[in-house]
Amino acid sequence: MRATIYKDTKRINGRARQVVEEMEREVIINESRIAMIQALIPLGLKAVEEELQAEVTQLVGGAHYERTGGRLKRWGQNPGSAFVGDQKVKINVPRVRNVGRRQEVQLKSYERFQNPALVDEMALNRVINGISQGKYEKAAEHVPETFGIKKSAISRKFIRASGRKLEEFMHRSLAGYDIVAIFIDGKCFAENEMVIALGVTIEGDKVVLGLVETSTENARVCRDFLNGMKDRGLNLDGEVLFVIDGGKGIHKGVTEVMGDRAVIGRCQWHKRENVVDYLAKERRDGLRGRLQAAYEQPSYEAAKKALLVVRGELKFINESAVNSLDEGFEETLTLHSLGLFEKLGKSFKTTNCIENVNKQLEVYTGRVSRWHSSDQRRRWVATALLEIEPRLNRVMGHEHLKELRVAMKRFVARRRKENAARGSGRNIN
Repeated sequence: MRATIYKDTKRINGRARQVVEEMEREVIINESRIAMIQALIPLGLKAVEEELQAEVTQLVGGAHYERTGGRLKRWGQNPGSAFVGDQKVKINVPRVRNVGRRQEVQLKSYERFQNPALVDEMALNRVINGISQGKYEKAAEHVPETFGIKKSAISRKFIRASGRKLEEFMHRSLAGYDIVAIFIDGKCFAENEMVIALGVTIEGDKVVLGLVETSTENARVCRDFLNGMKDRGLNLDGEVLFVIDGGKGIHKGVTEVMGDRAVIGRCQWHKRENVVDYLAKERRDGLRGRLQAAYEQPSYEAAKKALLVVRGELKFINESAVNSLDEGFEETLTLHSLGLFEKLGKSFKTTNCIENVNKQLEVYTGRVSRWHSSDQRRRWVATALLEIEPRLNRVMGHEHLKELRVAMKRFVARRRKENAARGSGRNIN
């Protein structure tokens, strides 16, 4: 970077014969270069001073002569400050004076280095990774000349930058995504819940589709949530696999928006744990293991047969556990029904994909001791999700997702035929 700065300075000096009026209309240093220089800590201080001197040379000339008939002259220096990274640091600012007009010539590069808006993203990254939680002083040790930075100053930068992140996240277009599956789950923040939708593209990439704040996962909220994604361009005209934890509100909202194109898969882990919660502690491990073994059967027929055996055992132990197993029974076997449990079970038999996102979200938000407002919650969560999204791995079995799409079309067609037969009273066999 220092070599680049010296090279650029030489290039600037090569244009030294241009008239002052033309140079004053030019943007001497572009914003992206300024931003890169600001990231150099502690070399950033040296780079900033070199950039200021380069502009002075461009305006006035070399160290031993002045240009433009002596109208512009070097005029010593003043103490000043600049933002380098997310730190405001002391620098010596060279002065240029128009002696003919008896006025100071403002350096454009110095004005830009004093603009804190340029470092909002860097301050954001520091804050969101925990440095704002008492670690900012350690970061400042790299630049001894750094002014004392108050936590409140960082917070103001974070509010501005995260506000932009929230707007970006909530309004970004979803039109370019070919979504084959969607995970929906909620995460609690104080007394409220953030419901998050994680999409999976036909190539297996994970995309955070949106979030909504709610007190409960009710059907209306979920319906509006999905319709909002459609308004942003998400194509939900075809069959989509929805993997949920069993919440009735989410289930109803999905079916209201998607109709019979929704292929709903219940999380087998949540179902298993819901069932064993009804049992005495000494019985839980044994039944948990048998339920897990049943769900791991490769075919629909074998898995259903094994689950019915466990159901028979439960009838003698706890009827409430039986009712829990019966609720959404077939939807826990959706992948089996599609004939893709062995190929896609690791990714889609549970809500682990979105649970993993929630765990990463906790890394960013877990240190917040108090949530003051809805705006604060939404800004933090949206910003964290945008940080997490690029690091999400493709789903396991992504090479079989085209098979999933074909299987869902057959599944929906068969279900429509069965429903039509039941409506007419005919025997579909």
